[in-house]
Amino acid sequence: MKSTPGAGSGAVNSDRSRAVAWLVLALISLANYGNYYVYDSIGPVADLLQRQRAFSDSQIGMLNAIYSLPNILLILVGGILVDRYGAARMLVWTGLICLAGTALTAFSPAFLGMATGRLLFGVGAETFNIATIAAVVKYFSGRNLAFAIGASIALGRAGAFSADMSPTWFAGAYAGGWQPPLVIATLLAALSVAAVAIYWWLDRHRGHADPNAPGASRRFSPRDLAGFGPAYWYLLALCVLWYAVIFAFRSTFAIKYFQHAHGLDLAAAGAINAWVFLAALFATPAFGWLCDRTGRYAPWLAIGALLLPISIAVMAASGASLWIGTVLIGVSFSLVPAVMWPLTAKLVPEARFGTALGLMWVVQNAGMAGANLLAGWLNDTYGAGALNPAGYQPMMLFFFVAGAFGFMFAMMLWRSAGRGHHEAVTHAR
Repeated sequence: MKSTPGAGSGAVNSDRSRAVAWLVLALISLANYGNYYVYDSIGPVADLLQRQRAFSDSQIGMLNAIYSLPNILLILVGGILVDRYGAARMLVWTGLICLAGTALTAFSPAFLGMATGRLLFGVGAETFNIATIAAVVKYFSGRNLAFAIGASIALGRAGAFSADMSPTWFAGAYAGGWQPPLVIATLLAALSVAAVAIYWWLDRHRGHADPNAPGASRRFSPRDLAGFGPAYWYLLALCVLWYAVIFAFRSTFAIKYFQHAHGLDLAAAGAINAWVFLAALFATPAFGWLCDRTGRYAPWLAIGALLLPISIAVMAASGASLWIGTVLIGVSFSLVPAVMWPLTAKLVPEARFGTALGLMWVVQNAGMAGANLLAGWLNDTYGAGALNPAGYQPMMLFFFVAGAFGFMFAMMLWRSAGRGHHEAVTHAR
């Protein structure tokens, strides 16, 4: 029986398209690896900065808070620019900004220079993150969307894991003081730029139809935000609370807290903050795959949100092993992002996906900045340290309360978007 003319070439083209999609996913994941490593590079050197450069906890908190401060406003502009100019072009531009900021942080002799570097890194990094998700959505708009987003996030988490393990893996660098570890972060930022440059070339020369290309969507109007349904606003509230707790605790103060409140040395504290998140390499895409197959998102999001305040309570108010609390927070760390971003893509029109993410990350960065500053202030006010472990309790109480409110909004989202299994039909695609 003869095949229909052109059928074979269609199958070959389909196979090539899938191959290109997976290659794009690999490049985006590599870029995420370097970007996540750079963000988490401050936590492992926090104690060195305090001992060698006399930085206070408020100054250390500022190094991560200042990353978020410009994005309280700029990230919405970044999302609009991703919609307007396309993910590939924005990844190259923002990747270069991130590299410049990371280098400035590593080579500045004073706190002001380091803070300026982190500010510059923040200006680029959050729009960079929006563009990575938009790129994945562009190539995986079908049934594998949640899995693909989960996989790209998982490889990013590998960068965070590597940063936490860096005191063990690069012990010689840490023996040289606070600067060599930050030079390693600069090299990984350069790796991210190389990955997105290859993606930009591939995207441009493969002739892939780009729904985010210039002129593909009309200009942004504030009225566009009014078209987002209530489920989106519940998701936005959960986003700001959950990320504020996760990043202020894990990326800034967790290692120091484990050292002072639980008596671990730097290597052990970094390991316990890192090893459990190695599971995210597998758990995040696995949770994404599960959501793709079941078509349910809101219930899984509520479960992930609930695990965060439980994990904080276990670490702060019980005599249980730290591994229990960190395992719980690790599951939450894997589950929530695997569900949140694919769900966002289903709750808003595709042409406004970057704008929707930008708005979410405006409030997310406000929350992250505020949480870092407040946690640092609480620690300084109550004299938290190796000689006063109880001084960390106000910080942990703050994290617990914020996490509990996040779970409340997750339940409201479930009642709204999840009623009758309708998470995927709030907006026509």
